[in-house]
Amino acid sequence: MDNAELGRRLKAARLSKKMTQSDVVGTFITRNMLSQIESGSATPSMKTLEYLAGVLEIPMERLLSDADEPASHEPEGLKMLTHAKALLNDREYEALLALSIPCEALRDEFTALQSMAHLQLAARLAEKRHPEQLQTAVMHARHAASLAGDGLYANPGRAAEANRLITELAQYLSSYYSTLAKEGLGQTP
Repeated sequence: MDNAELGRRLKAARLSKKMTQSDVVGTFITRNMLSQIESGSATPSMKTLEYLAGVLEIPMERLLSDADEPASHEPEGLKMLTHAKALLNDREYEALLALSIPCEALRDEFTALQSMAHLQLAARLAEKRHPEQLQTAVMHARHAASLAGDGLYANPGRAAEANRLITELAQYLSSYYSTLAKEGLGQTP
């Protein structure tokens, strides 16, 4: 579902309860943010959606489900988010990274999960100390750092951890290749 449809549903629910935007926002979000969400120009986080669903007394499924999907079924996007979290907990990082983001409304959550998966996979590969795996670990650490800076759940600490790992691996690989070059030239290391 796109942001415009989600915003339309939120606004319709608010108006059906004869509530103003100020009535809905309370101290959780600003009226301006609610206006942007209702117009489709802003993507709310899952926490914000949960808050709005609670205030408007409507199930999350009704907000996020496709129009022809029965309300009794959990929306596909929420199923995928639950599945992605389980994959992260089960240390199935490659499987998590193979998932595509199911909808724009869940982009921030998936970005955060993907960042965590990339960092954990980089750390796992770094333990092997095999040059090809270390190069792959650097690639995953770069992705982790990039994704850690995106979205509502941006995490500078995770980005710093990924960059520290990149530096550590670069130093190790530099030393490894320097030793190989010296051996290739007939020099003793």
